[in-house]
Amino acid sequence: MPAETSIPVSADALAHSQRVSAFLHAQIQVQGGWMPFSQWMHHVLYAPGLGYYAAGSVKLAQAPVASLPRKSQSHAHDSTTSNNSNSNQHGALSGDFVTAPQLTPLFGHTLARQVLEVLQQADSADILEFGAGSGALAHSVLSALDSQGVTANYFILEVSADLKLRQQQLLAPWGNRVVWLERAPSQFTGCILANEVLDAMPVELFAWSAHEDHVLQRGVVSAKEGFDYQDRMAPPALEQAVRARMPYLPGYRSEINLQAEAWVRDLARWLTKGAALLIDYGFPRHEFFHPQRQRGTLMCHIQHRAHDDVFLAPGLQDMTAHVDFTAIAETAFAAGLEVLGYTSQARFLLNSGLPELLKQLDQTEAKTLAQTHSAVQKLLSEAEMGELFKVMALSRGLEQVLSGFSRGDRSAQL
Repeated sequence: MPAETSIPVSADALAHSQRVSAFLHAQIQVQGGWMPFSQWMHHVLYAPGLGYYAAGSVKLAQAPVASLPRKSQSHAHDSTTSNNSNSNQHGALSGDFVTAPQLTPLFGHTLARQVLEVLQQADSADILEFGAGSGALAHSVLSALDSQGVTANYFILEVSADLKLRQQQLLAPWGNRVVWLERAPSQFTGCILANEVLDAMPVELFAWSAHEDHVLQRGVVSAKEGFDYQDRMAPPALEQAVRARMPYLPGYRSEINLQAEAWVRDLARWLTKGAALLIDYGFPRHEFFHPQRQRGTLMCHIQHRAHDDVFLAPGLQDMTAHVDFTAIAETAFAAGLEVLGYTSQARFLLNSGLPELLKQLDQTEAKTLAQTHSAVQKLLSEAEMGELFKVMALSRGLEQVLSGFSRGDRSAQL
């Protein structure tokens, strides 16, 4: 067993995590001493003023004055995405993880080509992004469209107060062309972007009983040193969902993202014409519930370290699960949407013209060029983000094939 490592945090961050823990213990007691993991994950990430995405910058580690003990990850389960898992490589960066738009603006510039196709087919100038992070993707997409003489309107739905502030500062040059929304629109025509959004939605954890054909729901209880799992018989709806997706495998445990499926159904209600481009790490169902992936995909990110201790420092770390893209496609079909394409991030970016944009860069700026090539390598490499991340297009009213899926479309594998 690898030795424990420590994660340095500030006194303010540690105090914040203690407040979050106290809130969670109180919520568990209100529910009789046991809380479904999906609710616990929701509170950890989104509780007003406390959750990781809702608390402001206090969640970020500052000067190290205390250390959180953490067991080194001893059973990797596809969590080695290059944008957020290397503790040494990214040690100098602020925050807890880096997303593709932050690696290089070429990611957004390439995506803008696909966005433009959607806007042209939908006869719209409107873009809506869910969870816009630092605002880097919006900045790159708008810059690329402006350079082509396309004036787009950009709407953002953001739950994090501090990220919204960062977005407003970065996107100020676009003035009233960028608008922040409090809720999803009642109807929308145009292009929707969701980059690493579905993976951050609270998931239901389940486990197959080790000795009998029973589906168990994993919940959280208060424990002597914080929190612990406790399993109960799954309610009928969760049991039915699990049995519909995989056979009985003794001791197997994983996740189901029912909230992501609800999000797709909601999207189908208000998308009148256009497409949603979903970019996230995940698999088709036969890979997601593979017998060898017997511990699920749930993982956490703190200070550019990836691990699977969900009970470490509540409120200070991000928590995600991979996406079952088969479930997303099935939900979309049932709700009246079409799946226009599904492929790897590498294939999508290559189809959308990333090599061409790379050639257009100033070849005399050696240092900048080297940094850009390094970032592009991370986006495309099968060993990093190129294969683990997938892109899916859900649409209504579009008839032409999108260029991002013109080659290497894997929809048939769903």
